[in-house]
Amino acid sequence: MHVIPMILQRCALRAPLVASIFAASAALCVASPPTASAETRHFSMTVEDTILKLVDKQTFHTFSFNNQTPGPLIHVQEGDDVEIEVENNTTLPHTIHWHGMFQRGTWKNDGVPDTTQPAIPPGETFTYRFKAEPSGTMWYHCHVNVNEHVAMRGMWGPLIVDPKDPPPVEKEVTKDYIMMFSSWSSAWAKKPGYGGIPGDVQDFFTINGKAYPDTQPLRIKEGDVVRIRLIGAGDEMHSVHIHGHDFEVYAKDGRPLANPYLADTILFGPGERYDLILRADNPGIWMVHDHIDRHTVNGTSPMGGMMTTIEYEEIPVKEQAFYKWKNKEFVPDFYYEESMKKPFGMYESPALKGDPAP
Repeated sequence: MHVIPMILQRCALRAPLVASIFAASAALCVASPPTASAETRHFSMTVEDTILKLVDKQTFHTFSFNNQTPGPLIHVQEGDDVEIEVENNTTLPHTIHWHGMFQRGTWKNDGVPDTTQPAIPPGETFTYRFKAEPSGTMWYHCHVNVNEHVAMRGMWGPLIVDPKDPPPVEKEVTKDYIMMFSSWSSAWAKKPGYGGIPGDVQDFFTINGKAYPDTQPLRIKEGDVVRIRLIGAGDEMHSVHIHGHDFEVYAKDGRPLANPYLADTILFGPGERYDLILRADNPGIWMVHDHIDRHTVNGTSPMGGMMTTIEYEEIPVKEQAFYKWKNKEFVPDFYYEESMKKPFGMYESPALKGDPAP
């Protein structure tokens, strides 16, 4: 008969303790900021038979992503969850390797046929899912028959992962350009499924799928802080030289260097990426080119290939009678410079489109 009063007495004694626990928990919830969750980014791409014009009348049968070479820009933030549905509309198998991504816990999305997945058959679709890490200048490319599909069929594009907490120099950048370097053997231009073998003669050389004079200038103004992202997408070494300036070699393969250094020429090879920071302090029209001289030809014609210019807006180009590009029709977003200003997402560039193959 004394059980109920005893229970009530114990509850009364414990009530202040319980109340204090609830009060502390409530205070903790108010004091702690909400945990930021990563964005999930959904994209779709197709692999298409495409006819790409490298320069003048030289065309090449490519396997392009969304009918463009390089493929669409994929621009996300570090930590984002990325889902990309890839539909293979060609007659050959393909995959996509996300070059530079760690794929922690998602190794089956690394895009290597017969190692992490079966190749995507013609007419089939595969969805890649992975977390965008680490940050930096990355890229994507096919991993089936890479000696042909990557080295000379244009199956590559840029993947840019912004850091959550960018270093101060990255916050200074006013212009951001992506340049992907590749070489082509015209002997296989119209023979998809062949090429990329020892003994091939590489005789066309491109930046973002075009050879000079069909490339585009980099248009800047005095005071700009220019980031140039170099990507070795083909099968050759390159030695890029920028006239009239030195630049800071800021990052290698997406990682900021502990000790950045100044240079005016940089050597890089297949798969490598370098980020350069150039401070625009010398108005003029300046040459940018591969200093491996055989990379500045179109077939057997000199003064082509991997060449472009930097044009300062302070210099009236139309008044320079000697300048080959004085009357050039400028095509924006050739280096994704406009797309890089947009919110995170996937962006195609009309400047890089080819024509559907018959």
